[in-house]
Amino acid sequence: MTDVSVIILTHNEEKHIARCLRSLHRFTDKVFIVDSYSTDRTVEIARSLGAEVVQNPWITYATQFNFGIEHTPYQTQWLMRMDADEYVTPELADEIRQRLTTLPAGVSGVYVKRRVVFMEKWIRYGGYYPIWLLRLWRRGQGLCEQTWMDEHIKLTAGQPIQFAHDIVDHNLNNLTWWTQKHNLYAIREVIDLLNIRYNFDETIRVDPKLFGTQEQRKRYLKVRYASLPLFTRPVLYFVYRYLIRLGFLDGSKGFVWHFLQGLWYRFLVDAKLLEVYLRAGRDKAAIVKFFKDEYGKDLLPDDQHQNGPVPVQ
Repeated sequence: MTDVSVIILTHNEEKHIARCLRSLHRFTDKVFIVDSYSTDRTVEIARSLGAEVVQNPWITYATQFNFGIEHTPYQTQWLMRMDADEYVTPELADEIRQRLTTLPAGVSGVYVKRRVVFMEKWIRYGGYYPIWLLRLWRRGQGLCEQTWMDEHIKLTAGQPIQFAHDIVDHNLNNLTWWTQKHNLYAIREVIDLLNIRYNFDETIRVDPKLFGTQEQRKRYLKVRYASLPLFTRPVLYFVYRYLIRLGFLDGSKGFVWHFLQGLWYRFLVDAKLLEVYLRAGRDKAAIVKFFKDEYGKDLLPDDQHQNGPVPVQ
């Protein structure tokens, strides 16, 4: 077994968790799951496959993930982040097993490619493959961003490298589940876009750079996207993805993906953002009160102001 432990967050993931864990067993038996009180068989299945499971109330992804970092029972040299609906390809498992322990001390993180599968279709175009994600890092050499959406691991020392093979993101739930999930995501996305202007939490994030790493470039483009007019930007983004980045080559299932994820979802975000401005105006304090009253979301938590992001151990 490789000297790496994996942290996974779960809530009602009985459709996915066994597939995920079995893919990890090719290179490690050290899996720590932080479950936010699932009501299905997630915990039972995970424990039957050897995972260590604790339960903790959900606040945000970053808060829950950092709880997992702080409480993991494994003292491995390397840590890895996985989502329950993902799995590691056999090729990546072999690469981790063969290469991870041979990396020089100056290498502190490893990027892997994420392959998105939607309606049993691998989404290859529209800028969706490869998506490079920092998923492995040396203990004590990273920070987890405290953001409402698109949390990244931020290295504090050393340099990252890239591995050649993939993690597969393949959710097995139906389209109704998917749209309901993205409706909830849209609220968090609105907060993240407003954060660019109002800096509610004053926390450390990945530096936006056009010619930096993929997450730096993604953050840069998100800042630029936030400056465009409402309802114009989702249309422009869809045209960019579907025509310029050749999303149409993904076929009919790809059209559903790019339309829903690239246009419908982002149009919904803009509609919710317009609602914020209509209900609360553009005053920072009024916006904070709106999210607290309407959604129970505190944009100014005391622990973020006082402590910042929790170090990844």
